[in-house]
Amino acid sequence: MPKPLSLPFDPIARAEELWKDRWGPSPGMAAITSVMRAHQILLARVDAVVRPYGLTFARYEALVLLTFSRAGELPMSKIGERLMVHPTSVTNTIDRLVRSGLVTKRPNPDDGRGVLASITEEGRRVCDAATRDLMGVDFGFSAYDEEECREIFAILRPLRVAAQDFRED
Repeated sequence: MPKPLSLPFDPIARAEELWKDRWGPSPGMAAITSVMRAHQILLARVDAVVRPYGLTFARYEALVLLTFSRAGELPMSKIGERLMVHPTSVTNTIDRLVRSGLVTKRPNPDDGRGVLASITEEGRRVCDAATRDLMGVDFGFSAYDEEECREIFAILRPLRVAAQDFRED
């Protein structure tokens, strides 16, 4: 996909001005539009890095989660819970990783209806290589230094708390 030409102005700032003139001030509109655009930019950057490994960022996240587990395997329901995605998305993601030989699935002996997803040695190798590459580009955040990345995390945390992503201590 060709890179779009840079505009000679900030379209989000311009939209904020037009919004204010029509409906009144709404800093939230500019914030959400900026966050959504940042999401597009970051996802394109990380997907470009993991694509040569046959991954999307969602598949990469699933591999990382499996490497973090003690046994290298987790119930599909736990994967969905930890990644905060719908069960259908988990099934789709894991099935694609299975077809790529990076994950296997088997019945969960502790849950008659459940399924365990397990990372393979090839999955570990691909995950490690993709991680090195992603770290090499600062996960798409190369425009920011370490402190600014921590600030971004801190700024977004209350939003995540309010959405009940987790319980804050």
